[in-house]
Amino acid sequence: MNIQVVKPGLQTTIQDLGRIGYMSQGVSVTGAMDTRSLRIANMLVGNAEHEAVLEMTMTGPSLKFDEEQLIAVTGGGMLPVMNGKRLHLNTPLFIPAGSLLHFEPLKKGCRAYLSIAGGYDVPVVMGSKSTYLRAGIGGYKGRALKKGDTLTVHPMSKDAKQYMNQLSNQQLFPKWRVSNSFVPNREQTTIRVLKGTHFDRFTEESQNTFFDTAFQISSQSDRMGYRLDTDQHIELSEPFELLSEAVTLGTVQLPPGGKPIILLADRQSTGGYPRIAQVMIVDIPKLAQLKPGESVLFEEVSLQEAEQIYIQAERDIAEIKAAISLKGVKVG
Repeated sequence: MNIQVVKPGLQTTIQDLGRIGYMSQGVSVTGAMDTRSLRIANMLVGNAEHEAVLEMTMTGPSLKFDEEQLIAVTGGGMLPVMNGKRLHLNTPLFIPAGSLLHFEPLKKGCRAYLSIAGGYDVPVVMGSKSTYLRAGIGGYKGRALKKGDTLTVHPMSKDAKQYMNQLSNQQLFPKWRVSNSFVPNREQTTIRVLKGTHFDRFTEESQNTFFDTAFQISSQSDRMGYRLDTDQHIELSEPFELLSEAVTLGTVQLPPGGKPIILLADRQSTGGYPRIAQVMIVDIPKLAQLKPGESVLFEEVSLQEAEQIYIQAERDIAEIKAAISLKGVKVG
């Protein structure tokens, strides 16, 4: 089962939930920027939640399907269009053999995720199929897709095949969809954070500025980190020597220029800048859907609040999984 890449889109890569356990060796976790959308995309076609999907940024690819397939598209920023017919996000889709799939831009959102029943047949490198662009490993030949590439797909399960056959008689998609509430619907988005390990080393004015100022996402942002622009200067109360320390997803660092950087999926393993905050893990998918030029406000939460919000978010995912199963899609 093959898929031909007619146009690659701005940046289309294969990503799963990440390459865990190699940061001590300097190998980035990588993986999907919006893991919530990835997990739901896989559920919708009966895959395991961690299976690799296509992560499409800003503009989607054009893809030619040699054989009929069961797919799903989640996230934001673009809408799937098959043979000129607009399809829905967040629901299983039947794609007939010979179909051409492309994507129209949407006003809100930045990244969409295309899952396929059975999953993409690419090598597993250090326990993951994710593309690590800077190292040139994982995914499809360690890089973003190019025109003329051919993606191979694993055979789908018997249950997925049965569900796909049902959809072929239902105008290509079912009547139900999963809520898309994690794609921001306004120009300014609130991101919840915990105080960073060096928060108390910043001036009181800078501490207040951090929580009172809207920061704009810079055009220099990428999968490694979001650079934030502001007219306000954030500074330390006094200089201090900082050795490089391990960093994690969502760490907010302040380089000498005084403009924050939020570390994301392709982050480095260590960092030597002061840390003013740590983005709550539940809000990383929301952050990943923001485009350059859009703004964020930071809101403080406690560790206890962040833990409870995380537990509830996982309960919500479990409910979505159960609801999808009730619709006839057996999640792997």
